[in-house]
Amino acid sequence: MSAFNRLHLIRQVDLLTLRLFLSAVEEKQIGLAAIRENVSASTATKRIHDLEAIAGIELLDRGPRGVLPTPAGAVLARHVRKIFGSLEDIRSEIAAFTEGMQGDLTIASARSIFAPFLARELGEFYRQYPQVRLIVHEIENKEILQEIARGEADLGVFAAAHELDLTGVDVTPYRRDRIVVALPRGHRFADRLSVTFAELLPEPLIAVGPMAGAFRAAARRLGEEFEPAFSVRSGEVALSLVQAGLGVAAQPECMVPREFLDRVAVVELAEPWAERKIHLATAAGRRPGPACRALIEQLLDRPVDEPPLATS
Repeated sequence: MSAFNRLHLIRQVDLLTLRLFLSAVEEKQIGLAAIRENVSASTATKRIHDLEAIAGIELLDRGPRGVLPTPAGAVLARHVRKIFGSLEDIRSEIAAFTEGMQGDLTIASARSIFAPFLARELGEFYRQYPQVRLIVHEIENKEILQEIARGEADLGVFAAAHELDLTGVDVTPYRRDRIVVALPRGHRFADRLSVTFAELLPEPLIAVGPMAGAFRAAARRLGEEFEPAFSVRSGEVALSLVQAGLGVAAQPECMVPREFLDRVAVVELAEPWAERKIHLATAAGRRPGPACRALIEQLLDRPVDEPPLATS
């Protein structure tokens, strides 16, 4: 291939070609990228070949199962995402002058954060900006950061953890809460102010969603193995099992409805990792659009005190 020519790239590559290339990277198949961008497969293939010729280097590794970006292709994909992000910023900022705040705003968050923190905030935001269409993706921490880095969501709200990859995102502290332990009334720890994970490990522990990973990591640090008595997706289901005397559950304090306080005992989990630090994430190096900035400003305008127990 010929050497890279910056002027050729600027003069000869159009936005559709860049969109096709990025779609091929994300879909891992040129045919699926063509469908996504509503062009023929032959057109997509030719445009991407032409792009490689202009760049002077192969941008995709082609195999029987699809395509993957080469190192150069990964660099180009990162910059192309920024280009389309900037174009969307231009569109939304100009629209804000002529049409008021409007457009789509996609928020990615876990349920344990959305329910106690974001639902009310988004309600207030929608009442202030009714022309902004709010789209919520309820996913777990790892997927939240991936969506933000890929530009599939505008704002992510996630709980910090050592194993999370923050590549491609900018992070801003938002809130804090803590993990507490729910015990059956009459349990030997029910009158304690706190318990350690080592004390809980012999108990029939109920794992709620991603808490199972935290339990396994904590058990490994103690040289033990963790096997949950029950694995459930809902904190309310876990509390019902606790109330029935089938085990103990650790989960964010903000996810314990007040009506359960008469049915189960709640004590603190005395571990450094029991404090949850909740952060906001946006795409690295990219200025959020007007609607996203307005929501971030609203979220950060609230006190960062530890939240009360859930009200419902």
